[in-house]
Amino acid sequence: MTSYIVLMNWTEQGAKNVRDSPKRLDAARKQLGDMGGSFKAFYLTMGEYDMVAVVEAPDDAVLARFSLMLAAAGNIRTRTLKAFPEFAYREIISSLG
Repeated sequence: MTSYIVLMNWTEQGAKNVRDSPKRLDAARKQLGDMGGSFKAFYLTMGEYDMVAVVEAPDDAVLARFSLMLAAAGNIRTRTLKAFPEFAYREIISSLG
């Protein structure tokens, strides 16, 4: 599984309906699960982003499809970072020679 960090901000629509946000998170968790992925962590944050999630998906295409489905709902905007775990980081650095 590939890991991703998803940075999220509410849209105006999402902020107006913030009380429904936990239900939307539950629906998103199920949706990603149905696509073969999972949420590993979720945080409400202060600062530049409203929420941050650490998720796993089988591949980039699945995560892209999931992100587009979130965007289409109109409640959040996302920025996604592909995350390399420590062992991959060490392999990449050691391959530099």
